[in-house]
Amino acid sequence: MKDEKDINIEKDELTGDELIKGHDYDGIKELNNSLPKWWLWLFYITIIFAVVYLIRYEVMKTGDSQEEEYAKEMAIANMKLKSKRSSSLDETNVTRLTDKKSLEEGKKIYDKLCLVCHLSKGEGLVGPNLTDEYWIHGGSIGDIFKIIKVGNPSKGMISWKDQLTPKKIQQVSSFIMSLQGTNPPNAKAKEGKLYKPEN
Repeated sequence: MKDEKDINIEKDELTGDELIKGHDYDGIKELNNSLPKWWLWLFYITIIFAVVYLIRYEVMKTGDSQEEEYAKEMAIANMKLKSKRSSSLDETNVTRLTDKKSLEEGKKIYDKLCLVCHLSKGEGLVGPNLTDEYWIHGGSIGDIFKIIKVGNPSKGMISWKDQLTPKKIQQVSSFIMSLQGTNPPNAKAKEGKLYKPEN
């Protein structure tokens, strides 16, 4: 440790200036240490930034304030949300598909997922008969779409919304509706209520 005499004559290695400022507080001497250059430049840059920010946002008002930026971002997010909701397919806006390609896709899905419980022609086994006019949960395209989407765990039918996209649910629902009136042999007895479609 340097003694008091050495500190009094200590000089800066770069500038040669004496390090003692001449202040003495209860025997503690204050050294004249310079701040690091990187720290000074960072400090100057923050001052320049603050001046530019003040002129742009507070004096000239050429930039959006935080409140204005927030309002714009929220408006964009709301527009995206509304467009997503309006374009998303669900039981409230689904329509029946009748084109050959959609029905073929629906049949593929049916054969893969539904055949075990409803059999190949929709005559019903564990699940109900899908070829008559009697439905447990309603017989409209929206009702069929919904029951496929949410399922009926009490009857052993799982929800398919995580495995099937809304488009695929629409295709299989449309295929199921195409089975109406086919009257396959060995069809399961009627279940539910008679469904008469609205014109």
